[in-house]
Amino acid sequence: MPASRTRGQRAGITRQAILQAALRLADREGLAALSMRRLGAELGVEAMTLYHHVPNKNALLDGMVEHVASEANPPSFGNSSWREELRDYAHSLLAALSAHPNVVPLFMSQPAVTPQNLRTMEAALETLCAAGFEPRRALDVVYSLTEFVLGHAAIQVGAARAGQDGPGRAASLSAVDQDAYPLLSQAARADQKHGTMSRFDFTLEALLSGFDTARSVPHESERQRGTAS
Repeated sequence: MPASRTRGQRAGITRQAILQAALRLADREGLAALSMRRLGAELGVEAMTLYHHVPNKNALLDGMVEHVASEANPPSFGNSSWREELRDYAHSLLAALSAHPNVVPLFMSQPAVTPQNLRTMEAALETLCAAGFEPRRALDVVYSLTEFVLGHAAIQVGAARAGQDGPGRAASLSAVDQDAYPLLSQAARADQKHGTMSRFDFTLEALLSGFDTARSVPHESERQRGTAS
């Protein structure tokens, strides 16, 4: 006798399909439009059907963050140098966030401690620790890199909503009085020619170099522990 199926299974709904539909809805109408009732309508099922796969709204939001993060194609940490892997991950994460601008605020507020995200973080820490980082410092690296990418993505979203091609600061600064602010005016005009991705790459390389320098410097908690002993 075949095993009985839940209502959600009978409807042909999977967690993956729910997350994809939630992202489509958020991409199209924003996070404010997202509700279990509206999502059910998007999928052609009753809202209660969704709860067989996502127990509550918070779990749905976690899943959306996880899904977008998976679109970033996390590197197979350990296959190349830690700097190359972090560089590739930063670029792919930015691309994934740029594809879902309405979801960027969710990344800023939703921890999304899901098994998939934890596996990716664990693999990153393994690579960094093998390269000489102590675990606490390695976690600093992962958080700092992610927060940098999120900050850049958030600025892009704000600029796009303001009808600008980039953050817009260089464009406004290029109009300042050249006699009163010659260096600022010159720098702003040059910055306009290169765009925000040039600044992203510059900052990313500076971060990676800083991480490399900090690799041999114990975390503050480790120094305090050594002093206490």
